[in-house]
Amino acid sequence: MRQAVLAATVDLLAAEGLAGATVAAVARAAGVHETSVYRRWKTRENLIHEALTSRLDATLPIPDTGDVREDLSRFFGALADLLSGPYGPALLRLSVERDDTLDDRRRPYWTERLSRAAVMVRRGVDRGELAAATDPDLVIEAVSGPLFARVLLSDTPVDMPVVHRLIALALDGARPRPEDPGTR
Repeated sequence: MRQAVLAATVDLLAAEGLAGATVAAVARAAGVHETSVYRRWKTRENLIHEALTSRLDATLPIPDTGDVREDLSRFFGALADLLSGPYGPALLRLSVERDDTLDDRRRPYWTERLSRAAVMVRRGVDRGELAAATDPDLVIEAVSGPLFARVLLSDTPVDMPVVHRLIALALDGARPRPEDPGTR
């Protein structure tokens, strides 16, 4: 039942947007009773959040190519594709919404994913591509923040040229300098 409901939710979101993904419509599409959906997810927002996160987690793998710039390009390219697609903006809006009635498991969605992504920067530091004092979380935030802002605030496209420019801005500030200890 869980998989059928989550798949129906994602399909409805893609076809009809947030407005069309009502609990009643999802239940009909999944062939289950509406009360079963409410019993498991409590709210429409919790259902949509779980459906999107379960589908989208696979689209943001953490690459390990041996080059920090390439790893970040692949990761943030996938993120830009996600944010430009039918599910990304909905997930982003749901995950930043502040409402005390919402399930707490929704709140750390981006925090967890971006924190996992910091390993790419740590590997770059370990390989000497970046200064030893580089803050991995700050580099990830420096690239992801403008992408999120474009979707949430300005509805400006997020594409690979933007991703490459943001990565260059972040990494240029994290490049090792001759005076940095531990650089190659």
